[in-house]
Amino acid sequence: MIHNFNSGPSILPKQVFEQASQAVLNFNNSGLSILEIGHRTPQFEAVLEEARSLVKELMQLDDDHEVLFLHGGATTQFMQIPMNLLNDNQIASYTDTGTWGSKAIKEAKLFGHVEIAGSSKDTNYTTIPHQLNVSPTAAYLHITTNETIAGTQWHNIPYDAGVPLVADMSSDIFSRVLDFNRFGLIYAGAQKNMGAAGVNLVVVNQQLLGKVNRNIPSILDYRNHIREKSMINTPPVFAIYVAMLTLRWLKAEGGVSEMEKRNAKKANHFYDTLDSLPLFRGPVAKADRSLMNAVFVIDDAATEKEFLDQAKSEGFYGIKGHRSVGGFRASMYNALSYESVEALTQFMQQFAASKG
Repeated sequence: MIHNFNSGPSILPKQVFEQASQAVLNFNNSGLSILEIGHRTPQFEAVLEEARSLVKELMQLDDDHEVLFLHGGATTQFMQIPMNLLNDNQIASYTDTGTWGSKAIKEAKLFGHVEIAGSSKDTNYTTIPHQLNVSPTAAYLHITTNETIAGTQWHNIPYDAGVPLVADMSSDIFSRVLDFNRFGLIYAGAQKNMGAAGVNLVVVNQQLLGKVNRNIPSILDYRNHIREKSMINTPPVFAIYVAMLTLRWLKAEGGVSEMEKRNAKKANHFYDTLDSLPLFRGPVAKADRSLMNAVFVIDDAATEKEFLDQAKSEGFYGIKGHRSVGGFRASMYNALSYESVEALTQFMQQFAASKG
């Protein structure tokens, strides 16, 4: 049996694969593939509208918040957000909690002044900063809610920073209940918790837009995408379709609140096992551990390699840590079953026992 712990692109529900594969051959009995239908046809417009409606329902969004499906992934948002929200003479507050937060900071500096409201760099990104210094005149505060590489997660969202809150939720979107209406802008690459690679979800409070004094290229102006309902140009049709199927599955399974319960159960079981085995070490502070991406290490290179080799032969895929940090990473997204986590922990216990 295969157990998919890949960090992204990552595991999706089996029924989504089955429905998507059927649509590649014959979309809704049209005789055409989802890969070849026109994006301005009623068939695809219905897909896009259902996807948008499901996001609004699952996140319980108010009328001020608009849902967009855009190209470019979360990385494009690193520059598109300050381009739309930050004037040259303004301050933006950012938190530096790891690789993705650092990349967002680098791009924002091209458009205005960036102040670091909080950083965990001094702990080698093994913690989340709990004391923030946010300028009251900042255009917004940016956080990365879950750092996939560092394995940290914001469990206490800084809703009350006094400025609009912008969040990269690429790796924990739809994984837990949050007050999504208290965010000014949310963005998330689909390829971890809500679909296949190729599309990026943006949820934006329209009240924040139209306040910068720069000329914004048409394709990068959120207002144009809202006006054209995410079809200012040809959208990533197949990726949006897979996202819609995944959102359907999520709703049928009980919605975000049910995902939160399942994810807590998986993560608690994994971390309880990790903490019980001296062979393995979890570098992240317990209070800041990610429920999505559990990172851990073995403090011996030869034993670490042996563990990886045996894990692969046993059908555990994607547990090698990111190349920048090494070690291991078990990504436990919505579609990953508790049984897969249980299988991994049993393997860890057996391996540890074999080492005495």
